[in-house]
Amino acid sequence: MKCRLAFAMIAAAIAAGVTPAVAAEAQKRPNILLIVADDLGYTDLGTFGSEIATPNLDRLADTGTRLTNFYASPFCSPTRAMLMSGSDNHLVGFGDMAELMTDKQRGKPGYEGFLNDKVVPMPQVLRDTGYRTVMAGKWHLGNAEQQSPAARGFDRSYAMTMGGASHFGDQSGIVAIDPNKPPKAIYREDGKSIDIPRTGFYSSVAFTDKIMEYLEQTDSSKPFFAYLAFTAPHWPLHAPDADIKKYENRYREGYEKLRLERLALMKQRGIPASALPPYRGHSHWPAWDTLSDAEKAAESRRMAVYAAMVDNMDQQIGRLLKYLETKGELGNTFIFFMSDNGADGNSVYDVAETRNWIHKDMDNSIANTGRPGSFVEYGPGWAQVGMTPFKLYKSFMYEGGISVPAIAWGPNIGVGKELRTAVGHVTDVAPTIFEIAGAKHPGTEYHGKSVLPLRGKSMLPYFQGKAAAIRGAEEAIGWELGGRKALRKGDWKIVYANVPWGTGKWELYNITQDRTESNNVADKNPAKMEEMLLAWQKYVAETGTLEIEGLASRPGYSNAGKYYEDLDYESKLVPRAQKP
Repeated sequence: MKCRLAFAMIAAAIAAGVTPAVAAEAQKRPNILLIVADDLGYTDLGTFGSEIATPNLDRLADTGTRLTNFYASPFCSPTRAMLMSGSDNHLVGFGDMAELMTDKQRGKPGYEGFLNDKVVPMPQVLRDTGYRTVMAGKWHLGNAEQQSPAARGFDRSYAMTMGGASHFGDQSGIVAIDPNKPPKAIYREDGKSIDIPRTGFYSSVAFTDKIMEYLEQTDSSKPFFAYLAFTAPHWPLHAPDADIKKYENRYREGYEKLRLERLALMKQRGIPASALPPYRGHSHWPAWDTLSDAEKAAESRRMAVYAAMVDNMDQQIGRLLKYLETKGELGNTFIFFMSDNGADGNSVYDVAETRNWIHKDMDNSIANTGRPGSFVEYGPGWAQVGMTPFKLYKSFMYEGGISVPAIAWGPNIGVGKELRTAVGHVTDVAPTIFEIAGAKHPGTEYHGKSVLPLRGKSMLPYFQGKAAAIRGAEEAIGWELGGRKALRKGDWKIVYANVPWGTGKWELYNITQDRTESNNVADKNPAKMEEMLLAWQKYVAETGTLEIEGLASRPGYSNAGKYYEDLDYESKLVPRAQKP
């Protein structure tokens, strides 16, 4: 109630055009709270069109700024590398996911597989400026102690260093090299390897607890930078039973019905993309009405667990906001929330021996789905719902892979109640935070060593209504991961995806008119294609991006096609083609 009252007071002050009640704090440098969700879809928050209960994030959005055209990378660690550096992933060590690099990539400049030494990370810059720096959650920027948050500028840190893990205390990893040797996730506190509690552990709760614990233990005379990096709602899908129960009957009508509901809610909540004809889904995946009753039951349970994860994450954010309000710090805190990529419809089962390990050790019965000892994903059908109305999902350069929900909140620094549509990018977050904090990035030299300058732009003038856009119409943004590629420049975007997901050739879209990428106009606009490809070549030269023939078609994670074989686990995985 106190937290809700604080929001109401600040919102009223903004509406009245007067200084908020927290004005006594205005002369202090703002605190910074950066929150990142893992694999959260574009429409998975209430304020962006979801049926999932996210009242705390919705209140931040209702009294702050919603960004409807904000981009990340299509994968988690490259996004986090750009977030911490303000530079391109190909320059800072994540030209590809460390776990997926080939021999042609690994060890090349910009492909180290950890946040490299050319970077002065955001927490280091802020600590040098007098901030106390704390983090809890997913790091994914290097597993070794010398690559951990403790070595990259955080005073206190509680990090799961890998790409994913069980959300419960069993500390299980997510990729098995040997089906007879269960993988173990790496956790580090202040750089040192630790084991997490076997009982009473749930990731979203534990990470939030640690942030509050560290804020209590660090020097309260200094402003804080807190980085809360949830692993929710990344697979394996796990949630407390009480949260799952809220949604257990919600998703029985399937993908297509829910997608129409979300489109209507998006329209009601003012999200511009709701006016677009939605991408209808890839023919590779079955429609809801073609699934068996057992498959529908398994799918609806998985989506219920996913929704419970998002709901619980929002609850923890509410706890943290209430804590800050109680401490008198909420009004003087700038908050930025984002997802690290689009919703995930891929499958890790096809990586190494993961499928055999899961079938051997996990109970994925419908009744146990979401509980300890289960390991399920939520698949392409629900991921496409999460990315309504966009095309495809995580790992692709279509809008469904790189468009993410984002919220900025900071009434004390003039971030007002707005819905903003200009293009923003994850590399813009660090420059924005530096400007808010009064911190200065060192540029090209730090302690006598050459370092990478910022590539992103501060969004603060845009948030404050002092600028009409974040970057000029002629400034291009490029993406490449795993051989899939894209570049956006002004109203136009080119995309490359391998067959069967794309055409196997560069495609061209007027992205302001056709953000669902339904009308490839490459053949009709040769001059524009030539202009865009020249911009692409410039991006490749600036970032050292390696273009490797055939890379996008490598088998495994993002080319997986067996998700639906594992839905009917209780029927001994009879392949769909052999089912009656």
